[in-house]
Amino acid sequence: MKNQLARHFTVVAVVTLLACVGFAQALAPAAAPAAGTRVGIISIQDAILATNEGQRDFEALGKKFEPRRTDLKSLNDEIDSFKKQLSTQGDKMNDDARNTLVKSIEQKQKSLTRSSEDAQNEFQSQQNEIAQRILQKMGPVIDKYAKENGFGLILDASRPWPEGQVLWANETVNITKGIIDGYNAASGVAAPSTPAPKPAAPKPAAPKPSTTAPAKPN
Repeated sequence: MKNQLARHFTVVAVVTLLACVGFAQALAPAAAPAAGTRVGIISIQDAILATNEGQRDFEALGKKFEPRRTDLKSLNDEIDSFKKQLSTQGDKMNDDARNTLVKSIEQKQKSLTRSSEDAQNEFQSQQNEIAQRILQKMGPVIDKYAKENGFGLILDASRPWPEGQVLWANETVNITKGIIDGYNAASGVAAPSTPAPKPAAPKPAAPKPSTTAPAKPN
């Protein structure tokens, strides 16, 4: 279940924000473009997640949604318990009792699905708000870094080819760490006490409801 959830709550959506926040404009001030000729790559997704501000805010968001995640897990466990009861005892129940149990499962399943979708949508919306805010402030940092280091072009390598635009690049042209360090210095946000060794997607807000349909009465 956890691996399935990860696909619903990744920060791959951050990459789609590039077009939404006018990232190209953030990197293109009114002044004439720099005369750099170097080509560099950056993983915007990893950069956002690895900043001190990103780690702090995404962790806080996960904690904020933890109670709802717990409630939804409890409901999911209750449904699984009812399904097990129906599977093991259903043939011993009278029609009324069996139908009542089936109806209860269906109602709880609908409630779980609806509540889970609401939690997912709200979590994703707030997740994207954090990413968008950091991305907007990261634009000037990239612009400054590129000019100071002679870069004429920087490509986003958040997604591997062919989904992304970079087929291959030597790690020596990867400026992600430099941008993270520059952003942290500019933001003034302190590093977390136990920083993650590798950027990772924020914790899911809620469990995905089971898709197994309850048995129908004969």
